Amino acid sequence: MSFFPTGSSDLNPEAGPAKVSTRTLRAAIEDALIYSFTRTNLELVLAEELQLTWTNDDCDPSEADSKRALIDGYIHPWPLPQLVAFARRLDAEVEISETYLSDLRRYIDAYDRGGGVEGPTKNLIFAANGPKPDIVLRDAVSNDIEIVANAEHCLVYEQPIPAEGVRFSHLIRWWRAREGLPEALFDDRAVGHKLHRRLAASLDSEAERVVFEAYAGRYKSSYDLPALIPQVYLHYDPYDQRTRRGLPNGMPLARQRMDFLLLFSDRQRVVIEVDGKQHYAQGDQANPALYSEMVAEDRRLRLAGYEVYRFGGYELTQKQNSAGMVEDFFAQLAERMK
Repeated sequence: MSFFPTGSSDLNPEAGPAKVSTRTLRAAIEDALIYSFTRTNLELVLAEELQLTWTNDDCDPSEADSKRALIDGYIHPWPLPQLVAFARRLDAEVEISETYLSDLRRYIDAYDRGGGVEGPTKNLIFAANGPKPDIVLRDAVSNDIEIVANAEHCLVYEQPIPAEGVRFSHLIRWWRAREGLPEALFDDRAVGHKLHRRLAASLDSEAERVVFEAYAGRYKSSYDLPALIPQVYLHYDPYDQRTRRGLPNGMPLARQRMDFLLLFSDRQRVVIEVDGKQHYAQGDQANPALYSEMVAEDRRLRLAGYEVYRFGGYELTQKQNSAGMVEDFFAQLAERMK
């Protein structure tokens, strides 16, 4: 008599490619833990070795009525990128039965084949509202940077980027610590409003403000949503464009800053650009060279794994219900990125 666990259906190594989703990967993780550990050992692995946070407010871990319920109490609310990161940890840190480990690896491989940006996010410099920061490499081997001038005109998120990306709740915790805002005097809403005002101060146009405020309305339901991060440095050139053009073979870097960046996960990065007339014209004269530089940079970003979406300044400032149009776009984008 053979026995097949009920959670995962992809244990056969001859099966086709795994279809990775929140449901299928969670089931594979649960099976790997359930059939590798006794109940007593499982409690120790989850709480002490992996140091997970219990999320079920209705009972304590010891009161969970099954091993599956115990695991679920730790990982149930996690989105897919966080589950993938956890599966990688199980592979690297925990002694899992080889049968179930190979199953987890197939889901990880399927996720990695699904696209996105390879490599971790290392430097998040954003919300610039003044002169360009003067950046030096403090440690070139480790890619550690230091802003030696104009640091007061930009923000630097120094925290490691979680697998699930940067949520507004992450930024609120970071801003609270950065600004020294005690919880006894400032709740998350108050801190969020202060952070919102600082981010808004970096916007360059009314069209950008339409996008920013339309997305900010989504925070009313939850702060645990991907943060819309404005004015994010993508490239950095220590010279301004005029100086760079004056150098031998000098060509300014295209799009040193992104108008907005959404990190749905460390791999799923979405760029939002708001196009004013300066993107395709000089004065009132169309400039094909400017336009070609813009679309060439779009191609480069897409090949690197980013998704790029553009709004025209006209549709944001001259059409009726532009805010509603943007809200609908973000709702569809969030559904697509699940």
